[in-house]
Amino acid sequence: MINKNVEKAINVQIKKEDYSSRLYLQMASWCEVNGLGGAANFLYAQAEEEREHMLKFVHYLNDRGGFAKMMELEQPPFEFKNVIDIFEQVMKHEEYITASINEVYEVTLNEKDYTTGSFLQWFINEQIEEESTMRTILDKINLVGKDKAGYFHIDKELEAMAAARPETNTAAE
Repeated sequence: MINKNVEKAINVQIKKEDYSSRLYLQMASWCEVNGLGGAANFLYAQAEEEREHMLKFVHYLNDRGGFAKMMELEQPPFEFKNVIDIFEQVMKHEEYITASINEVYEVTLNEKDYTTGSFLQWFINEQIEEESTMRTILDKINLVGKDKAGYFHIDKELEAMAAARPETNTAAE
């Protein structure tokens, strides 16, 4: 049976992963209606990835004798200035999620739940990759400045990044 403090912390993380998925879905929708198909596809893939992260937590918690609870979510923002604004918000959000996962990890250490701590290592490593990817995207966006041709090329690169992602299925995990 999983420790109740760890269960509570994981349920909070489930809510944050669920919100992340909705946030990126909303950003993808904005990109799609504003002619940024590559950015939209990249963010749609990000939204699905966050949903998969949520499901990993759900299955883990339920498998350990806890109970995953779907909590009410606030509406994500739906108005953005431009693609720079979106990816700056994505970067800030990924840093927030990294800090949150570190907080869950701290709870596992305090409760001496080393099994859950080991489970969280995958998420800790995933966040390093997420932040690195977003930082690279932001660097490229900032490099082109306000050049519309540059945005076209970045959008194509985001499209390629979305297409290169492997299909995954976490329902069985």
